[in-house]
Amino acid sequence: MKAKSIKGKTADDIKEALEKSMTDGFRPTVAIVFIANESEQQNIVKLLSEKAVQIFGASTGDNFTDGEIETGSIIILLLEINTGYFQIAIKGADKGNIKEAAEQIGKAALKKFKKPAFLVVSGGLTVDGDEIIEGIETACGKGTAIFGGLAADFLRMERTYVFTNDKLSDSGLLALIFDEEKVRLSGVAVGGWKPMGMDRVITKSNGNIVYTIDNEPALDFISRYAGIKNIETNNALNFLISSNFQLQLKRENKHAVMRTPMQANPEDRSIVFAGSLPEGSKVRLCLLPGFEVVEEALNTFTAYKNEEPEADALIMFSCAGRQLSLGPYVSEEIEGIKNTWNVPMAGFFCYGEIGRVVSNQHEFHNMTCSLAMLKEK
Repeated sequence: MKAKSIKGKTADDIKEALEKSMTDGFRPTVAIVFIANESEQQNIVKLLSEKAVQIFGASTGDNFTDGEIETGSIIILLLEINTGYFQIAIKGADKGNIKEAAEQIGKAALKKFKKPAFLVVSGGLTVDGDEIIEGIETACGKGTAIFGGLAADFLRMERTYVFTNDKLSDSGLLALIFDEEKVRLSGVAVGGWKPMGMDRVITKSNGNIVYTIDNEPALDFISRYAGIKNIETNNALNFLISSNFQLQLKRENKHAVMRTPMQANPEDRSIVFAGSLPEGSKVRLCLLPGFEVVEEALNTFTAYKNEEPEADALIMFSCAGRQLSLGPYVSEEIEGIKNTWNVPMAGFFCYGEIGRVVSNQHEFHNMTCSLAMLKEK
């Protein structure tokens, strides 16, 4: 597998970079496209389709390539790989139906490959990422390699989408599926947030919508915890900044995962999180991190290189809330990961991350950095 990353503000920029990348005989067969400039989406699709390049694309906010954060840009990771080693699938999903879409994609993948591995991105603002994993694992079994994230839109929380050469879906699931007998998809997800205080109980919820915590309306609970009488609920960015909190979901015999608030409903005082919080589950509040989180993440990735010393390409899914919380430190995290393997890299700040934890389970996370690595066998 050969890989190259290119970037630009417009389709014309990408056309120039694409043609330059091919002057040495490089012929990409698939493009992982993270696009923040919606007005250029159709032009990018047309350009890549004319070159017979298959597209795995998603809307983003800020994104990055080879260690550099880009705003309002188009980032593309180009892969030259045998077309028999992968396939792209996209399945539309109605609200609350993402698990069924994931299961259908998983079943179709098993017809193509004996052992499929999945790079996935989902559109939609209220998607429960746990259901993506559950759907694929229902079809393909526990331990199936699944990495990815939820598409983004600069924390405007207005519209996110995924797309291929001929389809676009605002709420569907997109998968780049590899034949693991030919291509290894591996990686690790790192959070680093530290919980504080006593356990709290989710006393009323429905999937990723939480109504009460310790029998108190969720928004009231968070307002009291944050010490703010009137938390801003008009948009996600102001909500995240003003509430300044995260929850760690504790699970019996499973790795604890973070849950980020995405939207609040002032009418019923509920909060929509980026992942499920089952009724009766225990959670702990978490403090905002500092540089020690980045240091811990880089130490984990450096140690992981002993397991996976080589890669052909890197795809990184880092939480949009992580960028907001870590500020300039997040650049050091991205650059450090890039320098660890020193191969072409692309990624974006998403609304939820899917990746492998140290227990070898694949989980849906928030406020986490999930790294996916590709290596042709």
